[in-house]
Amino acid sequence: MNFLTLDLNLLRVFDTVMLEQNLTRAANRLAMTQPAVSNALRRLREALGDELLIRTAHGVKPTPRAEELWPTVRRALTELEAAVAADQSFDVSTARNTFRMAMADATAALWLPSIVRAIEREAPNLTIRMAQLTTREPRPMLLHGDIDLAIGFFPGVVAQLASGQGTTVSPIRHQQLYSGRYVCVMRKHHPLAKEELTVDAYCSAKHLLVSFSGRARGLVDEALARLGRERRILLTVNQFFTAGRVVATSDLITVLPRHLIASTGITSALITKELPFPMPSVHIDMLWHERDTRNPAHKWLREKMSGATQTAFAKSLINR
Repeated sequence: MNFLTLDLNLLRVFDTVMLEQNLTRAANRLAMTQPAVSNALRRLREALGDELLIRTAHGVKPTPRAEELWPTVRRALTELEAAVAADQSFDVSTARNTFRMAMADATAALWLPSIVRAIEREAPNLTIRMAQLTTREPRPMLLHGDIDLAIGFFPGVVAQLASGQGTTVSPIRHQQLYSGRYVCVMRKHHPLAKEELTVDAYCSAKHLLVSFSGRARGLVDEALARLGRERRILLTVNQFFTAGRVVATSDLITVLPRHLIASTGITSALITKELPFPMPSVHIDMLWHERDTRNPAHKWLREKMSGATQTAFAKSLINR
């Protein structure tokens, strides 16, 4: 291949298809027809002597050569984009973007008020649409363009992204917002309220589990299994707010991230106790798609979200 004769527009098409992992979405983003995208990929395949991208039932799968090539192409195009946009000013006060975010109910209750104030003050034409978060695996929603930002506890996803697991370079980016811890929550006058919370006492109680997906087991059950113990889960709900309300009016106990207890709005009716067994920390992360990394409005939103979470986290701990 002679680089001097290579049409560099083909690399832009290749980069977009790698980001979207789907020809239809790539074509929409490039304002091209799907046949035109396919033709561009064919020309690039002929120039490089490799299939690059193989169609599958769910989109396209890159070849080893494509995986090797893409980071260099992505980096070069990003630098070019930054250079071209260097003299273009971004005025957030006139931006008219619409962003779709997904997070748990308690997370939204704590942080959205601050985000709304920032939008009213600095970016009055921005629009936020919230999507229901029902999974610890938001990557498909980001890849398909269903959401622009996901915030929550995604331990498996972040571990994979941090370790570079998988055969394909991931277009998903992440930033840890903060790290918290789990505590046991119960009503103020619960029979265990004035007793030492031992493993035996904990396992003998009846429990409420917060599960977005409806799974009957959680991280607590995994921790207990390592001790050869188990608990009786009487109720499973998919909202932290609901969990707080139920626990406040029953003898069920639950486990919640300490910083989210304030979102129940009834902290005076609840007490917390340290868990009598080790639990991993709660790392709250923000995930987004690489295609939005340099979008100035998206960058503004990420910065505001990062600041809002830090402030809300600090206040929630003071209030406890």
